[in-house]
Amino acid sequence: MPITKAITGNGALAEAMRQINPDVVPAFPITPSTQVIEEFAQFVANGEVDTEMITVESEHSAMSACLGASVAGGRVMTATSSCGLALMWEMLYVAASMRQPIVLSLVNRALTGPINIHCDHGESMGARDAGWIQIYAENNQEAYDNLIMASSIAEHGDVRLPLMVCMDGFIISHAVETMQVEDDEQVRDFVGEHTPVHSLLDTDNPVSWGALDLQNYYIEHKRGQMAAIENAPAVIADVSQRFGQAFGRSYELFESYRLEDADRVIVAINSIAGEIKEAVDTLREQGEKVGLLKIRVFRPFPYEEIRDALRNARVVTVLDRSTSMGAYGPLFAEIRTALYDLEERPLVYDRVFGLGGRELFPEDIVEIFAESRRYLEEGKVEKVFDILGVRGD
Repeated sequence: MPITKAITGNGALAEAMRQINPDVVPAFPITPSTQVIEEFAQFVANGEVDTEMITVESEHSAMSACLGASVAGGRVMTATSSCGLALMWEMLYVAASMRQPIVLSLVNRALTGPINIHCDHGESMGARDAGWIQIYAENNQEAYDNLIMASSIAEHGDVRLPLMVCMDGFIISHAVETMQVEDDEQVRDFVGEHTPVHSLLDTDNPVSWGALDLQNYYIEHKRGQMAAIENAPAVIADVSQRFGQAFGRSYELFESYRLEDADRVIVAINSIAGEIKEAVDTLREQGEKVGLLKIRVFRPFPYEEIRDALRNARVVTVLDRSTSMGAYGPLFAEIRTALYDLEERPLVYDRVFGLGGRELFPEDIVEIFAESRRYLEEGKVEKVFDILGVRGD
């Protein structure tokens, strides 16, 4: 039976992994994702899963072991954060190019340097072009739900790509939330059995993985990857619909919060969406037409759907929790691209916040909406790009 449980975000991910019971989990611990692997390792030690747990000497080795286990035909999962993902960098691209449906729990944390263990989205945004599907979570429940859906998406025959489930370090990973943990058997029925494709251990049908691929075929290889990730939105939508039917919680590629008549909209990712919703509700009570578009799926990016959702907005404020040095923020670049083909485009501007875990409070969000109201009244954006909360500015 489903149970209501007070649990951390990391604990929720570990519970989902226990219920999925992957074949192999190679891992190297790093803050703030360490607890995911610690708790799952306890499940292994207790005999609650029959997973082969592999402790390795680095995150590069962790992803290398994931790749080896996946091409051997296993259902494979791991977890990491920040510099751990950065050390996996080479193997992220290899896993995607070899179309291996590895599932990674990524607990978002700022990249060194300077050394910082708190949240921003620098590492996942840095990996946005590696060929992985990226799904983000606002809270513990959504992170748990996304991880349960992840294998079905990644392993789908039209996709066959690795997938990372992202959630904010400490803000969500170490925060206790009351949420619903579903029945073990129901989760396993939903996820289903893993069916390997071209397994190295299938000696009756020998295959070669990781072969040299020069000018004659490299472009075709990459086009195949592109086709797979282009197939992903329909698969994500189908799996999310099935999840809603099975467990009663529905998800889309993004969440539209009070967007129907909103003339001023904030676009954001992950945990900050909760505070934005509170600010939206407060301002709605005062008669202001404001709303939120919360990104759930960042790769592949749903350009057409987001363009339709923001068609009636007059001012769009994009909140990036990462920087792209020498350029606008990565989320802003995607949103502006999505809106480019509208005949009547809204004003769009970028605000970077929360780097290294810096807080953004509800009153700050109200001030952001006040700024967008001024831009709406003036008919122009004063500053397209700015960083919020910088001392001494």
